[in-house]
Order: sequence, then C-alpha cells, then structure tokens
Amino acid sequence: MDTKRIMFALGTDPCTRGTQQMASVPATPSTSALGVISMDIKIAHSIFAMPFALLASFMAASFENSIDWNRFAWQLLVIVLAMVFARTAAMLANRILDRNIDADNPRTAGRALPSGRLTLGTAMSALAIASGGFIATCLVFGLAWGNWWPLVLCLPVLGWITSYGLFKRFSSLCHLWLGTSLGISPVAAAIAIDPASLGEPSIWLIAGMVTCWVSGFDIIYALQDEAVDREAGLHSIPARLGTDGALWVSRLLHLAAIACLVMAGVLSSRFGLLFMIGVGIVGLTLAYEQFTVRRWGMSRIAMAFFTCNGIISCVLGGLGIADIIINAG
Repeated sequence: MDTKRIMFALGTDPCTRGTQQMASVPATPSTSALGVISMDIKIAHSIFAMPFALLASFMAASFENSIDWNRFAWQLLVIVLAMVFARTAAMLANRILDRNIDADNPRTAGRALPSGRLTLGTAMSALAIASGGFIATCLVFGLAWGNWWPLVLCLPVLGWITSYGLFKRFSSLCHLWLGTSLGISPVAAAIAIDPASLGEPSIWLIAGMVTCWVSGFDIIYALQDEAVDREAGLHSIPARLGTDGALWVSRLLHLAAIACLVMAGVLSSRFGLLFMIGVGIVGLTLAYEQFTVRRWGMSRIAMAFFTCNGIISCVLGGLGIADIIINAG
C-alpha cells in the first residue's frame, strides 16, 4: 500500500428532506459562514446513511477473500470523506433550491438563506467546494487502487442527490427520490471497495431497505408542512393524501424495509445472529416510531425523526459489521 500516493490524492484533507428546522443563530460578525452552514444542513443527520455505507463496505471487502485491513482502513477513510462531501452538496443544493419556499414557511423562515445569515453566493461557493471534494475522493480510488468506477459514476450520483428540491415540485414520488438518494450509498460504497461485490443480492437488499426506510420517515417528517406544501403546490404525499393516507404509505414502506432486511439476512452467509437481532430491533423501533406519530402527532416528530432513526442506523450497521468481522475471522 503506497501511503504517499493516497495522501497526495486526498490533498490537505453524503439527503434528508429540505424542510428540516434549524435552530436560531444570532447574526453577528463572529458567526462564520462555515458554522452557519454546518448548523443549517444538520451535520449530525449524516448518521442516517453513514452506517449503511460502512456496512456495505465491509460486505464488499469480505466478498471473495478475507479483509485486507491495511488497504481497507484507508478505503474506509476515503468513503467517510466522500459521504460527508456528498451529503453536504446535496443539502446545500436543497437549501438553495428551496430558499424562496422556505421564506414563506414559518417553520423554515429562520434558515440561513431566507433569514439572510448566509448569502446565495456563499452557499453556491460551498456547494462547488463540496461537489469538488466528492469528485476528488472518487478520484482517489482510481489513483490509489486502480478502481475508476467511482470517478465514472460520481457526476450521475451528484446529479441525482442534488435534484430532490426540483423533483418535489412535480411528483409525489419525491419521497422515493430522497430515499433512493440515501439508498445509493451502500451500492456506491460497495462499488468503491470491490465492484464485483454487486453480484451479491444482500447489498442490493440493504440499499432497498435504506430507500424504503428513508422514504417512509421522510413522509412522516413532511407531515409538519402538509398545509404549506399544499398551498405552495408541492407534491408531497401528505399534501396529496392527507395525514391518514400519508401514514399508511409510510407504514407500507417501513414494512418493505423490514422485508428487505430479513431477506438480506437469509441470503448472506456472513450475517448471523447479531444481524438478525438488529433486524428485530429495527422492526420494534419502526413500530414505536409509527405509534408515536399516530398517538402524539406533530409534538414528537423530532423524537421520531432523529432518535428512532439514529438508533436504527447505528444498531443495524454496528451489529451487521460485527457479524461480518466474526464470520470472516
């Protein structure tokens, strides 16, 4: 492993719905643009997709042989950087596209762009930097390990994950668009580690689970803006079907997510008891999330959105990785 080549390629040194509420930040000269951006795009929400990208990375690294840890550790570092850059680009694009809609929504009017704490030019520059960072990390896989697929596919991926803000203006399938934007991450990570690993159905099932899971909780989150979306002519599921109809669609998507996990556990020889325990925890957590929203409505959206979904990603990702390491050993 040529460490110098990797560090040279790296240089000096990644989609939730565009209606996430931002905490108020005083508009003072000491508030840096970087700080405003990091708070506005909710860096902590990277936890939703990151564990699944790491899980798929472990699945790909152990696809045909035992894990080469000297090589794999560097690859994991680059994947984490790529995820951060990709999500930052996606969220910035969403904030830019939604700035006028956000300004008319009392819940989102305090965000950085509509409130004036961040200029459009600064946001566009940050978007360009994040996009460039993502492309650079994809280039690393070609320069360091001879895998050029990440570089070949990086622009289509960027185009997909940054266009959610446009798609919701035309179709109620916007939630699936967002779900797919996060569902791409396990497939992309597997391609980066070993493109041949895409022949394993379990990787696609993990991607399908992420797509259905994220789409389902995005519908729940969109309940907060049902009236505003309908007035603005946005095609969210709640605006089209109402609260009850939207919750039923969300439940069906979450059932599909659990089905994908069960099939992944059955089909992959590297998943065992720990992964299936994780599947059980996911099922219980999703049931609790749905019950909470049905019982208490909007008052507990924040808990249902962040706490429950954070548990799902960390528990399943962690237990799945542990199973792979144990079985690979």
